[in-house]
Amino acid sequence: MGFRDECGVVGIFGADNAASLTYFALASLQHRGQESAGIAVCDCAGDEAENQDGNPGNKITLHKDKGLLTDVFGHHSFENLRGNLAVGHVRYATAGGRTVENAQPFMNAFKFGGIALAHNGQLVNYESLRQTLEDSGSTFSSTSDTEVILKLLARNLIALCNSGGKSRVSIAMIEQAVRATVSMIKGSYALCIMTQNALIGVRDPNGIRPLCLGHVAGGLILASESCAIDAVNGQFVRDVEPGEVVIISREGVRSIRADSETDKQTCVFEYVYFARPDSVIDGIAVNDARMRMGEVLARESAVDADVVTGVPDSGLGAALGYSKASGIPYVTGIIKNKYIGRTFIAPTQKERENMVFVKLNAIRSDLSGKRVIVIDDSIVRGTTSRRLVEVLRRAGAKEVHFRVSSPPVKFPCHLGIDTPSKSELISSTHELEEIRREIGADTLAFISLGGMIDALRSCQKTSAADSLCGFCEGCFCGRYPV
Repeated sequence: MGFRDECGVVGIFGADNAASLTYFALASLQHRGQESAGIAVCDCAGDEAENQDGNPGNKITLHKDKGLLTDVFGHHSFENLRGNLAVGHVRYATAGGRTVENAQPFMNAFKFGGIALAHNGQLVNYESLRQTLEDSGSTFSSTSDTEVILKLLARNLIALCNSGGKSRVSIAMIEQAVRATVSMIKGSYALCIMTQNALIGVRDPNGIRPLCLGHVAGGLILASESCAIDAVNGQFVRDVEPGEVVIISREGVRSIRADSETDKQTCVFEYVYFARPDSVIDGIAVNDARMRMGEVLARESAVDADVVTGVPDSGLGAALGYSKASGIPYVTGIIKNKYIGRTFIAPTQKERENMVFVKLNAIRSDLSGKRVIVIDDSIVRGTTSRRLVEVLRRAGAKEVHFRVSSPPVKFPCHLGIDTPSKSELISSTHELEEIRREIGADTLAFISLGGMIDALRSCQKTSAADSLCGFCEGCFCGRYPV
């Protein structure tokens, strides 16, 4: 078993079919989470739109459940999801259990309006914040850290309305409340927040979790990856900067930059594994980064072989790069069964390990009698790698040389990736030769940390100053930005 994915968030403002556009954008982010999905939508309430109570006249409608997008949303789901303002979410659990109560977006209705919030990331001060909120009378319906952010934001908005004697939430109040809320939370987060008159995007001060801004027909879109903007025929504008708050309303787009400068430290595994290869994150094209890592890997760990192959899907770019740099022919080699999702449940650990034989199969004509270099994105527990080597040998591979396009994973992630404990990480408890024997390969090599970072920086299409930005490398070295 390898890394678990993070989550994907989307927000759309100003498009007549906001919910359906959000659905298609989320479909392009399904790789980031397969446990639950949800969309919240409303019609943007202008200053003139009020109900009899003096509150914004259009309420937020929410639909969410466990499962893939196609499980959660049917043809009739969108009949009640009408409006030009929406936020959506696909989830893989990090903080909080895998229950429908933890599905996102979260919504909070109060006397001055309502809020819906979708979150990718993980708070490190979640427990203390929740305790503080409970001590002051807040109640919770989930175990998710996202609900803590929602409760803080609602509390701040209500306090502003009460202190100002207002009966409705203004854009200025939203700005104040969001800034007050993000000053209290620590960790990694990319947030899409929806009120009845605005869409807000927030990225954590280190930019650990990605978030980008684009144009879409009739409005604007926020998304975890640029591929989601492409999926709705939109136009990518830029990445949201670390610590930036973007407020989109009928007044236009307002950007609030962080009060103090912070070092950008994007999660390095976005490029290694999580992001789709057709995405661009912080000026780095993901597929280019993977190919470049493969080229560096070929220089650092050359070996005589007949063919190079990659483990679908995130190992393919690195395998092509390795082939290009080494001159060794690339072959398809391994086929992935696309119809076995990550949510497929096997009841025992042994059966879960054997799922590799169901998910992956080798092309005998590509590999039989040949010395094979196989490229994977990472080795976590080692069980998947061992089964993969078995698959290749069963197909007649004469030698199997295992190459990994990321350094050894020795530490768990505390910032939004569901990783095993340190004791379960094979590179934390075994030396290189022990791992090689454990997985059954003829040789084994990982890319160096310096080589991987150099590969990433060589792909940046940004200014010289921006090229000095760093990456979160905590899972390799134990040093975290938060």
